[in-house]
Amino acid sequence: MIRVSVLDFVSVAEGGSAAQALAETARYARLAEELGCYRFWMAEHHGMPGIASSAVAVCLAHVGGATSTIRIGSGGIMLPNHSPMAIAEQFGTLDALFPGRIDLGLGRAPGADQRIGQMLRKDLHSAAERFPQDVNELRALFAGDERLPMQAIPGAGATPQMWMLGSSLFGAQLAAILGLPYAFASHFAPAALDEALALYRENFRPSATLEAPHVMVAANCYAADTREEASLMASSMDQSFVALRTGTPGRLPPPVPGYRESLPPQAAAMLQAMRKVSAIGTADDVRGAMGALIERTGADELILAGSTFDPQARLRSLEIAMDALADL
Repeated sequence: MIRVSVLDFVSVAEGGSAAQALAETARYARLAEELGCYRFWMAEHHGMPGIASSAVAVCLAHVGGATSTIRIGSGGIMLPNHSPMAIAEQFGTLDALFPGRIDLGLGRAPGADQRIGQMLRKDLHSAAERFPQDVNELRALFAGDERLPMQAIPGAGATPQMWMLGSSLFGAQLAAILGLPYAFASHFAPAALDEALALYRENFRPSATLEAPHVMVAANCYAADTREEASLMASSMDQSFVALRTGTPGRLPPPVPGYRESLPPQAAAMLQAMRKVSAIGTADDVRGAMGALIERTGADELILAGSTFDPQARLRSLEIAMDALADL
């Protein structure tokens, strides 16, 4: 069976709160563990009313305390926003709390619009240019390299599994050069998926931690007893994507019947392009779509995304999806 994992946005629904979203995240993580999901990841976003995972390390500690075996990690930490030392300390602490369970996925994007640089007191342009050097410094901090002016404590000697994340060719190239596993964000930016995976595999250099290329592909997944129910569930996230792209992000809205059909052509085309890597429908639909995605990409792992307005619907969706994917 291919490894299947979960990407959670800690979505804050209209009428809800961050506290409620975090409580539902813990419940979702417990179910993911019970169903045999391999990883539970959260991503760094800032200034978005509908996403409560800005402090990823804190959120991971919350989920780690609510579970016992599932790997937990970042998908991802936007390293230009931080010093390598700070991330080494945070994830070194997580590794001490939950040994053998921590993943550290790294991205180069800011996780927000350009105002985040001002708020973080960071020159994000130069920080992004330093990204490869900062990744290497982070590895050195975990290794306890004595050439560093100071050790990360906790951090030195910690062994989180490091991943490179990406939605373009840059991350694929860097993951290949550094010999890291590579996760592609095809759940919202699928355009370069095939080219990026080919580039990664063709240029991969074995490292001390990884002998051969290893790929995770992200997909949107909404499973229900009927296609109509699955499509209705997905409409909440569809609305959020359109709102984000039109500069009006908000909390996760309730589902709207026939939402995609109601969009003007330009918005419908944009949404279709963003949500191209998706499985929305019954168990058979999910099995077929994910099977085709695995065959197309040769993915070693899948990670499923899919926020819903009704938390119970999300739990049921994961149950159906994991059952459908059991024989892939």
